Amino acid sequence: MSKTFYIETFGCQMNAHDSEKVIGTLEHEGYAQVQDEADAGLILYNTCSIRDKAEQKVFHRLNEYKRMQGEGKKFAVIGCVAQQEGEKIFEKAPYVSIVSGSASYRNLPDMLARLEAGETRITGLDDRQTNETFETEFTSRTNPHRGYITIIEGCDKFCAYCVVPYTRGKERSRTADSVLAEARRIADSGYTEIQLLGQNVNSYADPSGKKSFAELLEAVGTVPGIRRVRFTTSHPRHFTKDIVEVLDAVPTLCDHVHLPVQSGSTDVLKAMAREYTRDWYLERIAWIKAAKREISITSDIIVGFPGETEEDFEQTATLLGEVGYDAIYAFKYSPRPNTPAITMADSISEELKVDRLKRLNDIQRDLQRISYNRHLGQTMEVMVEGHNRQRGQVIGRSSQNKTVNFTTTQPILPAPGSYVNVRITQTFPNSLVGEAA
Repeated sequence: MSKTFYIETFGCQMNAHDSEKVIGTLEHEGYAQVQDEADAGLILYNTCSIRDKAEQKVFHRLNEYKRMQGEGKKFAVIGCVAQQEGEKIFEKAPYVSIVSGSASYRNLPDMLARLEAGETRITGLDDRQTNETFETEFTSRTNPHRGYITIIEGCDKFCAYCVVPYTRGKERSRTADSVLAEARRIADSGYTEIQLLGQNVNSYADPSGKKSFAELLEAVGTVPGIRRVRFTTSHPRHFTKDIVEVLDAVPTLCDHVHLPVQSGSTDVLKAMAREYTRDWYLERIAWIKAAKREISITSDIIVGFPGETEEDFEQTATLLGEVGYDAIYAFKYSPRPNTPAITMADSISEELKVDRLKRLNDIQRDLQRISYNRHLGQTMEVMVEGHNRQRGQVIGRSSQNKTVNFTTTQPILPAPGSYVNVRITQTFPNSLVGEAA
C-alpha cells in the first residue's frame, strides 16, 4: 500500500478539527496527503451521523469508490457513523479495512501499523467510556487564520433526539494547562484567532481543578498575540452568569454566543429531555442582553419533533422575536439510531415538517432584515477571510460572527487573517456590506 492518503470530512466543525488532528497524526506516521482519491493508497471518510443525509452520503461515496479496491487501495471509515454502525460497515462494504469512532483516534498509530502488517478488519470502537482525550502536537491546521482547540469531548446529556452520546462517548475534558499550552503554540505559529470547541463547550470541567470554563476563556483571551477568542457550542443548562461577566471583562473574547434552544415550548423541551424550560432559557438570554457589550446571539432549532403541536410550534416562532436572534440554524426532526425519540410516535408528517421549517425561516429572515439594519453607518473591525474578485470585494467576519463583504481603495488587497476597520454602508438579512475605513 502506498503511504499516501486522501480524507473527506462530513459534518460539524468538531469533525473538521478532528480531521486536522487525524491528518497531522498520519503525516507524523510517514503518510503524505494527496488531493485526489485516485492518487491515494488510503482513503478515509470522517463521518457524521447527526442527520440521515450525512450518513447516506458516506455509504454512497463508499459504493462509488469500491471499484478502486482492485487497485490496492485501503479504506477507513472513522467518526460518528463508524461508531454508530460498528462492524456492520464491514458487512455493507467488505473492502473497508478500518472502522474507528472518535474516542479511539489516539490509537491511530497502532491501527495504521496493523493495516501495514496486512490486517483487513481493524476496529476502534470500545473507547466510549474512556477518560482520555485526543491530544496531539501534530495537528495539521487547514484554516489559515483561525486555530481550533477541542477542550471537551463527548456528551453526557442524552437529549432524546441526539445520537452524539452514543457515538462520541462520555464527557471528558482536557486540563487547562494542556489547552493553554496549545493556545500558546497556535499564537506562536502566527494565528490571532482561536475557537474553543466541544459538543457542550461550557460543560468543561478541568481535570486538574484549576479553572472553570469562564476562567479558561479569560486565560486563553490573554495569551499574547491572540486578538479574538470564540467558543461553540454552549448548552443552556451550563450557561452561567460568570460567562457573560468574562465576555464583558476581556475585550479579546468575541461578542457572540451560540446558545441552542431547540424549541420554544416547555412541553417539547421536556419531551426532548433538554432539562430546562422556556423561562430558564430566557433568563440566560436576559443575562446576555444585560451585558455592557452588545452580544450577538444565535441558536439551533428543531421543528417537527414527535408530538409537537401547532401551539408548540407557535411558541418557538414567538421566541424568535422575543430573543432577537442574529441567526438560527433550523432543521426538521429526523429519527436517529439508538436515541429515545426513535420509539416515540412520530405524528408529524414530512409535509408539515417542511411547512413549519419554511415558516420559521421566513419569520427569522424578516427579523434579521430589521435587526441587521442597526449596523448601518457603524464602523467595525473585520478579520479578512478571502476575496471575491468577480465582485471586487473582500470577504471577512466581524467579532459578532457576521459576514462582512467590503471594498477597499488600496491597490493591494488585505491578506487573509489581517484586520480592517470597515464602515457599513448596506445591510442584508445574512450579511453586511461596507467600505474599508
